[in-house]
Amino acid sequence: MTSRIVVKIGSSSLTTEEGGLDRQAISFFADEIAALAAQGHEVLLVTSGAVAAGFREIGYPQRPKLLHEKQAAAAVGQALLMQAYQQAFAAHRVTTAQILLTRTDFHSRKRMGNAGMTVEELIKQGVIPIFNENDTVSIDELKFGDNDLLSALVANLVKAQHLIIVTDTNGLYTADPRKDPAATRYDRIPEITAEIYAYAGGSGTTVGTGGMRSKVDAAKVATRGGVPVFVGSVKEPGDMQLAVDGTGKGTYFETKLASLSRKKQWLGFMSTPLGTVVVDHGAEEALVHGGHSLLPVGVKRVLGTFHAGDVVEVLGPDDSLLGRGIVNYDDDQLRQIAGMASGEVMKHLNSIHRLEVIHRDEWITLK
Repeated sequence: MTSRIVVKIGSSSLTTEEGGLDRQAISFFADEIAALAAQGHEVLLVTSGAVAAGFREIGYPQRPKLLHEKQAAAAVGQALLMQAYQQAFAAHRVTTAQILLTRTDFHSRKRMGNAGMTVEELIKQGVIPIFNENDTVSIDELKFGDNDLLSALVANLVKAQHLIIVTDTNGLYTADPRKDPAATRYDRIPEITAEIYAYAGGSGTTVGTGGMRSKVDAAKVATRGGVPVFVGSVKEPGDMQLAVDGTGKGTYFETKLASLSRKKQWLGFMSTPLGTVVVDHGAEEALVHGGHSLLPVGVKRVLGTFHAGDVVEVLGPDDSLLGRGIVNYDDDQLRQIAGMASGEVMKHLNSIHRLEVIHRDEWITLK
């Protein structure tokens, strides 16, 4: 049975320790991905490595730290990276396409939709899309974190059946296995809890920028969108197939949720909240577990300045994040009616567009 698979490969797996592309590694991954494609799987690749590939070529003695230097290195390295992929996949008579994205591309629902249609056409034509962050124009505040988040967003966008995040560690451990021989690996994680986050450390190499924490973050986004995730190592022939089959050398993050619409993806992960609404226990239960809308009676506090139609975050009575939604009131209106029963709201306001503060169709749970 064939499926749609997003594979993410980080800088540390594609470059040498000194910097520069590891052509042998790229050929290996092309072999593994081409083998999946030959079986009829629809494979999309999310790659890092542009800065790492380019900084030696441009003349820097080590990976640059200043933004404009990183962008210059990426401008050189992205061309080298795509050339290497094209040559490696050409050996299998597979055509590749380059798609460069920034986080702001996902902020726009229209641009997300356009990107989705382009990807679908490429897949239809048997082309493997290769995604990377457009490091030449991205700024640090909006970066994806070694493309881990980008891979999750792409997996949700295309409604993939698998997200394979390749890393130099074979999964998530209870401690750093390089330092603690008693560390044990999680084979399967049904739910990402605070304990799981506590075990995720920082960046493991000086070449890449993503650590296990960013991979757990990505897994949370992908699984919330209905995409199961594998995080682990792919170092020997056939390892990629094992990862897809469920017996890979790593950790599987499971999900029972259905895939999200593009609107819900945008609302939950790429929209910009302009305010905060704090609700009581009853409203939390109604929103998170009951599938109901948020009514004024459940609102305790209103923070920030926003207008009807803006996105706001909703916090529970303990200030934990419950989700995001599109609000139907300006902030000053909502402050006036916070805690009021529906009948009182109708009397208090001369006219209201909708009684609900956030309608359930304009809401996504993130708890």
